[in-house]
Amino acid sequence: EKPSVRALDVFNDFLDFLRDAQTEIIDQIETMDGSGNKFTNDTWGFFDEDHDEDTLSGGITRVFQGGKVVEKGACSLTLIRRGILTVERAAAIRSRQDLGIQAGDVYYAAALSIVLHSRSPLVPTFRSDVRIFLVQGDEDEMAWFGGGADLTPYYLDDEDVEQFHTKYRDLCENNPEDFSYPKMKAMCDKYFYLPARAEHRGTGGIFFDDMPATDEFALPFVKSVAEAWMPSWLPIVEKHRDRMYSEKQKQWQLLRRGRYLEFNLLYDRGVKFGLVNENPRVEGVMVSAPPLIAWEYNHKVEEGSEEERLMKIL
Repeated sequence: EKPSVRALDVFNDFLDFLRDAQTEIIDQIETMDGSGNKFTNDTWGFFDEDHDEDTLSGGITRVFQGGKVVEKGACSLTLIRRGILTVERAAAIRSRQDLGIQAGDVYYAAALSIVLHSRSPLVPTFRSDVRIFLVQGDEDEMAWFGGGADLTPYYLDDEDVEQFHTKYRDLCENNPEDFSYPKMKAMCDKYFYLPARAEHRGTGGIFFDDMPATDEFALPFVKSVAEAWMPSWLPIVEKHRDRMYSEKQKQWQLLRRGRYLEFNLLYDRGVKFGLVNENPRVEGVMVSAPPLIAWEYNHKVEEGSEEERLMKIL
């Protein structure tokens, strides 16, 4: 028995969109970077040319390293078809929604995620994803979208942050109240937070989950989010890519990247989900990690410095 045509149609439409979007975004990043470096192309499972007929799931992990602008970046497509929900995963979904989802239910998932770690500390790190999750229960099927985009600057440029947020606010104008810009911005601030540090990871953006995929507004909206990723980040890159920076500023970037990795390892749902799978593809799950990181015991920022100004915001 297959998932309802309506939900599966949305799923397949979205999967086609993700495949095209991955290719287009990678072309844009390679052109912008200007180093001549290219993304690797690591396919597995369904996306391998010689996969067998029974293989329904897979992925395309594409990684860029050592560029002029992008020190390390990843643009990953993941597809799961006819997966079986674990006890933990079913409980996690039920904790957010009052639904009769049980361990053993069949699920489908597809996602495109991006992280771009800039070489210059004056260019913010950019992270984004869009995803769909479909569950086939005993009686009915349900599908939801999730996703977002957020900015992690190392030095604050107020205009950059304002323009970034404006881009996503405008996309949300016609959304229902549950997925309004203020709500999705607040969700982003809440999600990308390190409680042990009492710090936000960055200056935020939008974050959404549990968006009913068969609602009329949902598919066009989620596509528009992905289509806004590069237009929201590339103008910031162009503004700062050629500015000079000091070794001290680079060191500050490495310290803040430490927070980035702390979040991924301690709190990120996607990382946890990826690592609890049987035989996890660890390299693929950890691909969003920065290339270089520093931890310094009890680091203190100078009073009145640009670093302090950032920390006051976070």
